[in-house]
Amino acid sequence: MSEFRIHHDVNELLSLLHVGGGDGAEVYIDLLQKNRTPYVTTSVSAHSAKVKIAEYSKTPEDFLKKYEELKSKNARNLDPLVYLLSKLSEDKEMLQCLQQNAKERSEANASSATSTSFAIPPTSSKMSMQEFEELRKKLGNVTASSQVPQSAEVTRKMLRDRHNKKNPTQPNPVFPNWVYDRPALIGDFITGATPAGGDPTVAIGTLPLPAQEQALVDDLLFVLIGVDGRDITAQPVLGRQNRSFIVDPTLDMSVKELVNRILPVASYYSTITRFTEEKWSFEYGQVNHALTAAMRTLMKEYLILVTQLEHLHRQGMLSLQKLWFYIQPTMRTMEILASIASSVDKGDCMGGSTLSLLHDRTFNYTGDSQAQELCLYLTKAASVPYFEILEKWIYRGIIKDPYSEFMVEEHELQKEKIQEDYNDKYWDQRYTIIQHRIPSFLQKMAGKILSTGKYLNVVRECGRDVTCPDAKEVLYTLKERAYVEQIEKSYYYASKVLLDFLMEEKELVARLRSIKHYFLMDKGDFFVHFMDLTEEELKKPVDDIVPPRLEALLELALRMSTANTDPFKDDLKIDLMPYDVITQLLRVLAIDTKQEKAVINANPPLVALSGLEAFSFDYIVKWPLSLIINRKALTIYQMLFRHIFYCKHVERLLCNVWISNKTAKQYALHRAKWFATAFALRQRMLNFVQNIQYYMMFEVMEPTWHIMENNLKSASNIDDVLCHHTTFLDNCLKDCMLTNPELLKIFAKLMSVCVMFTNCMLFLAEHVDALQSDAGFEATISKFDSNFSTLLLDLLDKLSIYSTTDCEHSMINIIYRLDFNGFYTERLERMAIERSQKAAA
Repeated sequence: MSEFRIHHDVNELLSLLHVGGGDGAEVYIDLLQKNRTPYVTTSVSAHSAKVKIAEYSKTPEDFLKKYEELKSKNARNLDPLVYLLSKLSEDKEMLQCLQQNAKERSEANASSATSTSFAIPPTSSKMSMQEFEELRKKLGNVTASSQVPQSAEVTRKMLRDRHNKKNPTQPNPVFPNWVYDRPALIGDFITGATPAGGDPTVAIGTLPLPAQEQALVDDLLFVLIGVDGRDITAQPVLGRQNRSFIVDPTLDMSVKELVNRILPVASYYSTITRFTEEKWSFEYGQVNHALTAAMRTLMKEYLILVTQLEHLHRQGMLSLQKLWFYIQPTMRTMEILASIASSVDKGDCMGGSTLSLLHDRTFNYTGDSQAQELCLYLTKAASVPYFEILEKWIYRGIIKDPYSEFMVEEHELQKEKIQEDYNDKYWDQRYTIIQHRIPSFLQKMAGKILSTGKYLNVVRECGRDVTCPDAKEVLYTLKERAYVEQIEKSYYYASKVLLDFLMEEKELVARLRSIKHYFLMDKGDFFVHFMDLTEEELKKPVDDIVPPRLEALLELALRMSTANTDPFKDDLKIDLMPYDVITQLLRVLAIDTKQEKAVINANPPLVALSGLEAFSFDYIVKWPLSLIINRKALTIYQMLFRHIFYCKHVERLLCNVWISNKTAKQYALHRAKWFATAFALRQRMLNFVQNIQYYMMFEVMEPTWHIMENNLKSASNIDDVLCHHTTFLDNCLKDCMLTNPELLKIFAKLMSVCVMFTNCMLFLAEHVDALQSDAGFEATISKFDSNFSTLLLDLLDKLSIYSTTDCEHSMINIIYRLDFNGFYTERLERMAIERSQKAAA
């Protein structure tokens, strides 16, 4: 079970039990993951667990009856559930807790029920006889309808409609109505018709004993092949009941006893015949078709036996005792066939679930060699069509499943949407596993089967026809290793084919490096050229910017820098976002959550964005590379780029202030007290911005990138590549403080203080003559200094907290870089002491 499945189940259990507070689901999930074993222990203890629960139960017979009913229906995970319940029944504390919980829930339901008003007639009013009769008829109809099982015709129509809805282009074939309307076409008893011999003129009980025996042998030979006899007649059956018979009551007791021993074979025959006649319809799938075909083969052998017995009877050599002797070996076979037919019927099994039932039966008959051989024959025959679908999937990546029986289901999804929608689920949802269709003997290999076909399918969609060179026929066997080896070989071949295709032909690593050049600012000279060329244009409101002009400037910057050597540079595009960097961050963080639609559909910001705030790069990625570099990954790259790009912009502004300050030094203005303070504040701001950039680019992105690149070299399949790439992006986002709204909020305020300070200083440089005597700037600079210092200390304090509590050790490097001379150490220690004193109070 995957971590996500465990997380979901634990949360569901907590909500059902109304458990709140405490440490939440995470604690229980950690305990479950630490204590789970790779071995299945429940199948060994299922019998003892069943006995234990029956002992604790007030109605053990009802429990055992229900267990056998579910077992006959091949209910999945029944034994693990019984094992869990037996463990719960031993834990008294747990039982008390569950009883208390049930009591509270019942009280809550009762209170909600009493709050609802119902129109109840007064007790004094009496019901007339006519109204009473109508009510009785209605109740009778409801009861009768609830007891009558669903007819085969309704089931067929339901299955046909469900299939046609999923596959409108390939509707199920339909037999004409006369196939089902003519009862004589079915090899079962025609109930309600006149017996073959007509009404007996003489009661059989009045005949001598030898004559009774001969008459009964004649009747039994008819009954054994589904035809009513003169003195033995079949009872009508309702739904999936076993056939019962009426024997003439005047019959001698000794003869009657022997007849009753033979009649179960006729009942088994009736069950098998009804099953084969029903399941051969198209709607029940190829596995059931193959199973019924195998059963028909065995039924032919059975009919040959009855024919031989009839031949002996005509020669006068078949007595009732001989008939009982000859039929005994067949009785066990017919019983097993009828039992399998009933279980498939009750469980509404198709495809993989039918094979699971047959496999379990085969495995359970380990001590009975004849029964196991019979079940093995049926399972091998029934598994042939399923394994044909499996072979096409694992050897060629093609699904040909006309009746929706295979464990892998295909969904109609457009791969082009990967470039449009950052939340596209193509890789996860195009092909999915359907749990109840997995045969139990392939359960462990289900993940590899899914991945094998997916890998080959990707290569096929690129116009390559691939076939596994080790393709061999997969056959069912009790030795799982045989087909496990075949699946393993095809999996490794498919993994290698797709990985080589992406890495070598599609140059995945080179593509990722190209993205790194631009989105993670790997090419410094390109950005200097680009920002020099576009600075004036990007300062305009976003609505006034002409995108073709920006595209032309981008082209020029690419040609003038070392980025010109990049073979994929033409895939780089300009993207002007309709929202600022913070809103984009919220969109990224909201992916796969309930808040996603709310964030996507949120109103655009009221304040008009500048080009600098809206600017980002985009990148054209085509199939199949879009599986790795999908819209979600590109959105994260854009987030990182916009974060660094804005830092670069603030750095350029502060450098421009430095240049203007060099010019201002020739004036007498430098004698003012605030002038030196402004110079020092500018240098602190520049130091902060440059060190933050250095940390993000050289202490986060570059080392993480090298780790990812080394991991990609050792990756064995595309899922590993996806995992390494996603891990790289997640680590970059986390270590660059982009997943922590609190840190990001402080950082955004620091950036805005720096921008307002640069605007103030540049304004001062332009009007230096007019403002020489303005003493108000001293207070302004002092205010900037105070705000910047407070926010920076707050940021460093929060970083020290997260590095200690959340073990975010990489973020502590920011503190070391910014506090290189211990300037902030004393104040940070003081803040930590105050915080601990407040916590203690």
